[in-house]
Amino acid sequence: MDLEETREFRERCSQCAAVSWGLTDEGKYYCTSCHNVTERSREVIDTGAIPNTKIQAINRGLKRKRKLEKGWDWYVCEGFQHILYQQAEALQSLGVGPELKNEVLHIFWKRYLQKSKQAYCKNPVHTSRRKTTVLEDNSSHSDWESEPELLSDVNCLSFAESGAESQPDIRTPKPFPIIKASHSETTSVCSGSLDGVEYSLRKEKGIMKMSVPRTLAFCYLSLLWQRETITLSDLLRFVEEEHIPYIHAFQHFPEEMKLYGRDKGIFAIESWPNYEVIFKKIIEVATFLDLPRFPDITENCYLHPNILCMKYLMEVNLPDEMHNLTCLVVKATGIGEVDFLRFDPIAKKAKTVKYDVQAVAVIVVALKLLFLLDDNLEWSLSNIAKKYNEKNKEDKPWFDFRKWYQVMKKAIDEKKQKWEEARAKFLWKGEKPIYYSAIDRPVVYKRREMLVSLQKQFSTLVDSAPNIEKKKPSSFQFNWTEEDSERPCFHGHSLQGVLQQKGQSLTTKNSLYWLSTQKFCKSHCKHVTTYEESNFSLSYQFILNLFSFLLRIKTSFLHEEVSLIEKRLFKAKYNKTNKKSSRSRKTRKC
Repeated sequence: MDLEETREFRERCSQCAAVSWGLTDEGKYYCTSCHNVTERSREVIDTGAIPNTKIQAINRGLKRKRKLEKGWDWYVCEGFQHILYQQAEALQSLGVGPELKNEVLHIFWKRYLQKSKQAYCKNPVHTSRRKTTVLEDNSSHSDWESEPELLSDVNCLSFAESGAESQPDIRTPKPFPIIKASHSETTSVCSGSLDGVEYSLRKEKGIMKMSVPRTLAFCYLSLLWQRETITLSDLLRFVEEEHIPYIHAFQHFPEEMKLYGRDKGIFAIESWPNYEVIFKKIIEVATFLDLPRFPDITENCYLHPNILCMKYLMEVNLPDEMHNLTCLVVKATGIGEVDFLRFDPIAKKAKTVKYDVQAVAVIVVALKLLFLLDDNLEWSLSNIAKKYNEKNKEDKPWFDFRKWYQVMKKAIDEKKQKWEEARAKFLWKGEKPIYYSAIDRPVVYKRREMLVSLQKQFSTLVDSAPNIEKKKPSSFQFNWTEEDSERPCFHGHSLQGVLQQKGQSLTTKNSLYWLSTQKFCKSHCKHVTTYEESNFSLSYQFILNLFSFLLRIKTSFLHEEVSLIEKRLFKAKYNKTNKKSSRSRKTRKC
């Protein structure tokens, strides 16, 4: 019947270019291929042929589809708000307290919307169309959908607002909302969001544009404020293991939030988060928001180097006795002091501490103090420990560096192989791919089907075993037990083979030490020092590669941190080298 009624209408569909029309209950033409509804309607000459037209209509089940096809009116900031909400929910499921989502992250996001002039100010940037969802005053919605305020409670964050921006009353923060908005008939031609094109072209000085990587910066700042037991490297690893939405975060948007065109460049991510990049964005976000001084990192906090050193010593299967030496290094360098660990974004000389990288660097320095790591002394000490263990099998075994190296080399190689296979199998294209225009939609979905088919074939060829359910996330990547004979545990081994009694204290038998960096780069350089593998021993390279893989960072990044720890630990040596270099310069001038 639809074919006869729509025979006269022969225009092509604006969405899929097909010529296949049907009629809705209201008499408007809709495309039977993509269900796009036009504003054109069929003229009805004889109304008597349609009984009870004013009372009832034949239900074709298209009203709901038509509603979803047009979607909601939504802004880019609302999309990022939804991503932050999903990430906060994921962190809460990992054991983080609800205060992170309901209070801290909530307030940080409010502050960003105010500073970027998208909300909480007299003249928001969205004035030509409807207001953003977060500005609507509706008592039935959550606090994010009502007129919100910045919290100025003593126990919470305190933000001083200046200029013409509004100063609302104090309220208790409420949880993130699930975004709901009005249905759209005025969405952008080149994007699903109302301001997708405008947002991508916006380049206002002093305004930080939001991006998907910056959502992780917001999450980490919230974790740091709460002093939660998740480091930045843990956060990025949970993202990589898909415990926290990131790569396909837009897949969790409500179906009514249509994404296409310029939205792809804003919300689609095709690379894994990088530690250095995210760390820089953390500083950018904290500076832009003018965040106050963060709570102090004390000795009882998880992020204190003494506690993190213990965690990473257990992770890489090193003896527990090494923790005494790492604590001495932390004390001698002063990196465990509250003033050093404090994060104050608005301070004149703001220090930024990479807590996890710093703790690992302390362990590397401790290993150099014990074994020198020059491809000679560590093997000599291993021979001594091996002979002692063979003669004294009932006593507490001495730590054998060679045996530990062999165990860790095998374990890390297996871990790397699984990691590389997981990355190779990862589907970068989501189940709901984003397309630039409606014409590209069938092509994009066809490619998606082909990609899924090829992925299944590849998985069959690589591994015929069935897919195993994802393991629960953990702060530890390795599990060492005494019962495992193939992977022995070295936690209870003694360091007597590398220590000697001197008076009432123990000192290392090794009295030598070589500095990882003899001369640091100048202040205008972007890096502290350079790292060339060929210039260093194989043992040192292995240690750096081991910890770099655990933290998913570059070896050069860790090498820089080790050099900075050594600079604080051996001030005298560096002062001597600096004096010698200055003297040589003076003699040259003479």
